[in-house]
Amino acid sequence: MKPFSQACENNKGPILAILKRVFAGCHRVLEIGSGTGQHAVHFAHRLPHLEWQTSDREENLSGINAWIDEAPSPNLRRPLALDVTQQGWPHGPYDGIFTANTCHIMAWPEVQAMFAGIRRVANKPCTLAVYGPFRYSGQYTSESNARFDQHLKSIAPHQGLRELEQIVHLAETAGFRFDEDNAMPANNQLLVFHRPSSPMEDHEQYAGGDGTSDAPG
Repeated sequence: MKPFSQACENNKGPILAILKRVFAGCHRVLEIGSGTGQHAVHFAHRLPHLEWQTSDREENLSGINAWIDEAPSPNLRRPLALDVTQQGWPHGPYDGIFTANTCHIMAWPEVQAMFAGIRRVANKPCTLAVYGPFRYSGQYTSESNARFDQHLKSIAPHQGLRELEQIVHLAETAGFRFDEDNAMPANNQLLVFHRPSSPMEDHEQYAGGDGTSDAPG
């Protein structure tokens, strides 16, 4: 039986609407933490210009393969076993990287390791899209997010909503510029970062005022 996430069904449409725009110029995308595989199947079929590489921990690969078996696509790649804390990262470079609902599930050292790995496999240029709920300067965006954070910590103390500022810092350390904070349904965000092809490109983007957010944060 295929794994199923109702949350993935609910958010795949809004996420796709943004990925169509921010991944328009990309060719190879690495999805970190493909989970059930629902996102990968949905996005790959609707973004045919992309080679979509799935990945997750070993125990989740069979579920992802089940979704791919049911709805294969020429541009959708079988999942790679990826433990972000280990050295076995896939060979890049990737000019697009996507991860959804991983930062609040991973322990903080794993989140740090994920961004260190992203730095190694990301192309120049590269677009990074990070989806999930976040806190802003210690504040929750909703009461439901506060309850969700408490629930996560009651299950496993290492889990919990991360500070937006911490995620931005990790991305900047990996060579990315914070471009967009898109408000999404159910009190989630889709953060978009860009790694320029050269320092000159980064300077020109800032000078042109193109690094502003498209949605309130």
